Amino acid sequence: MEKLIRFFKDEEGATMIEYALMVALIAVVCIVAVTAMGTGANNMFTKIANAL
Repeated sequence: MEKLIRFFKDEEGATMIEYALMVALIAVVCIVAVTAMGTGANNMFTKIANAL
């Protein structure tokens, strides 16, 4: 019974899940930012190419 109580009070697994969620969210934000910058750079180079 004591082991069961200790298991439910243990928050180490929950902390690991929280860190995994934060890492996933940061990765998504980075991917969105890089995609947006890439699209903007592509548009800029297209305008320069058309002007030349």
